[in-house]
Amino acid sequence: MRHLKRTAKLGRQFEHRNAMLSNMVCSLIKHKRITTTLAKAKAARSVAEKIVTLGKKGTLQARRLASAKLHTHGPTVQLTKAEKQKWRAEEDVIRILFEDIAPAFKGRVGGYNRIIKLEQRPGDSAQKAILEWVDEVVAAAPAPEAKAEGKKEAAAAK
Repeated sequence: MRHLKRTAKLGRQFEHRNAMLSNMVCSLIKHKRITTTLAKAKAARSVAEKIVTLGKKGTLQARRLASAKLHTHGPTVQLTKAEKQKWRAEEDVIRILFEDIAPAFKGRVGGYNRIIKLEQRPGDSAQKAILEWVDEVVAAAPAPEAKAEGKKEAAAAK
C-alpha cells in the first residue's frame, strides 16, 4: 500500500531532489525570501515547516537533525577570528534558524511561510512563485539606532 507516499518528484532522482530542497530551504533561511517555480515552492514549504519545528525545540538533537537534513557544514577554508564571526552572523544557517527564526515563531503552531504566485515564465510558461516567511523575522540583536533610542528614553524617564 502507498499510504503517505505522495511526494512531488520534480523530475529528479531521490538524492538530487533532496539536495535541491535542502539548498532551497537554506536560501530561504539566509535570504528570507526566494523566487522559484510553484511546484518547487510547494515542495520546499513542507521541508521548511519541519525544519522550523525542529528549530523551536532548540535541543542538541534537534540541531543535529536540522544540520543533517540541510547538509550544512562550516567554512571550507581557514578563517581569521573576524571572518569566522562574520560567517557565523551571515552564513551559518543553523545559527540563524535556531537563534533568529525559531524564536520569532515561538507562539505559532504552524504555517510559518507563504507562497505568493507570480506570472508565468516566458520560456516554458512555468508558474513562478515567491516563498517567504509569514512574519517579519528580525535579527536577535537590535539595531544600533534602537539601542541609542532606548538609552535616551531611559534617561528621559529618570
